[in-house]
Amino acid sequence: MTQQPRFNMDWMLKDLATSVPQTRHVIVLSSDGLRMAQHGTDTEVADRLAAACAGLQSLSSAIASEFPHGDGQMRLVVIEVDGGFFYLMAAGAGAYLAVLADDDVDAGLMGMKMRDLVARIGSHLTSPPRVSGSVT
Repeated sequence: MTQQPRFNMDWMLKDLATSVPQTRHVIVLSSDGLRMAQHGTDTEVADRLAAACAGLQSLSSAIASEFPHGDGQMRLVVIEVDGGFFYLMAAGAGAYLAVLADDDVDAGLMGMKMRDLVARIGSHLTSPPRVSGSVT
């Protein structure tokens, strides 16, 4: 197994968190639920959210495949619960951006800032393979 160098993205997530009032947690995760970066939360919470997001993005992709003219890929999931919102956005091949925010967050601003972040650093938000080599 080879270890890929990890680009530190934590500071980039801070910009999103500070530019959108009422943002609580910002994480980047791989499609299999591994935390890649975080801001505004401790590691235990970030890991728990990343694991939950893996299931959610899988479910969302299954639903997306039901649209006959779509590409079958999840782009954005928004969940509103008592007390706040949860956002999950595709952020590169095998990577996702997740945000928890309080219930009085500006949803339009959050969506715009998340899209901007993904557009600016999307290539860094791609989850590279963790194992290299050829299959025989």
